[in-house]
Amino acid sequence: MTKQLSSDQGETLFNTLKARFEKNPNRHQGLDWAAVQAKLEANPAKLRSLFEMEETGGEPDVVGQDAKTGEYLFYDFVAESPKGRRSVCYDHEALESRKEHKPDDSAVGMAADMGIELLNEEQYRTLQQLGKFDTKTSSWILTPPDIRKLGGAVFCDFRYGHVFVYHNGAESYYAARGFRGCLRV
Repeated sequence: MTKQLSSDQGETLFNTLKARFEKNPNRHQGLDWAAVQAKLEANPAKLRSLFEMEETGGEPDVVGQDAKTGEYLFYDFVAESPKGRRSVCYDHEALESRKEHKPDDSAVGMAADMGIELLNEEQYRTLQQLGKFDTKTSSWILTPPDIRKLGGAVFCDFRYGHVFVYHNGAESYYAARGFRGCLRV
């Protein structure tokens, strides 16, 4: 993941992110694109992570700024769970526990490789206040340690006008379940 983007990749990504930022002002009221871009330009590894989010179908956009750290927060805003991040179990431990029919990767492992984090439940609910997401798919979210310790993992979706939080065995995977990420810049 340390590989830097080419100048063409960087320019294309900035154009895409800027257009998405300007098209969706309700997601980040009071924030200025020039300040976001300057922070990204100073953090090539974070820009690479955004590139990975975009390449796997996440359609990342700024959702706000952390009041304590000043970091900009990017979430995946694609309507359904990102296509390039589906059919994965929850984490590496779950992946290793499968004896046969293993998925190619895990949500936690992919996120780490991309330099992002899975959304937690609060972040997922914030996302759902800005639109309707995962109406046909579902997304793994950061699972509390006490649940994971017992072999479970947590995922969410949006049905019947509500966010639903469910559990499953961490080793399970489905074609319609992926994960959404958060990147702090």
